[in-house]
Amino acid sequence: MIKSYADYKKYLKADLRSQGKSLGLKRFVFDPLVRFTFLLRFNEYLLNTKKPAFLRFFWLVWFKRLSVKLSFSIPFNVFDAGVAFVHYGQLIINPKAQIGKNCRIHNGVNLGGYSGMANTFKNESIQPTRIGDNCYIGPGVKIIGGVSIASNTVIGANCVVSKSFAEENITIAGVPGKILSTSGSDGFLIKGAEFD
Repeated sequence: MIKSYADYKKYLKADLRSQGKSLGLKRFVFDPLVRFTFLLRFNEYLLNTKKPAFLRFFWLVWFKRLSVKLSFSIPFNVFDAGVAFVHYGQLIINPKAQIGKNCRIHNGVNLGGYSGMANTFKNESIQPTRIGDNCYIGPGVKIIGGVSIASNTVIGANCVVSKSFAEENITIAGVPGKILSTSGSDGFLIKGAEFD
């Protein structure tokens, strides 16, 4: 979680490295995913360091407008450092989800909801969805309920995950999701958070 300006810079740098990008004026102007990443992390910094609401208002409005334009529903303080948003297009993340370092996430993903159970998190026995470090989440993946996915996992396109997978270095695919192989995420992502 970002707790200082130094953390903000570290997280943003790791995120952009994971996306294979850098923060420059031209990239900021022409790449909406770079702008989104910047706004996500800057809003987390402002929120977590308890900056006054009048300072946060402009940045929050800009973030919300860009989120709607990109079709993203991404809450604050869900992703650890090194997240890579690959494309814009529908991306829905539950506010209680916890996602580790260097996650590469594609469009069409719906992560962490409980279908038809609006007040589920009032019941403390139900855990939020947890995704480990260095995970690749392919296009169209649906992760339903409070499941846990171990680190270094690949989740194949259009997979529906409704149970936890504790084994690391695996590939999950299918409906419902099953282990396809013991090949992990090496080669599927850039580990931007490992350079610090």
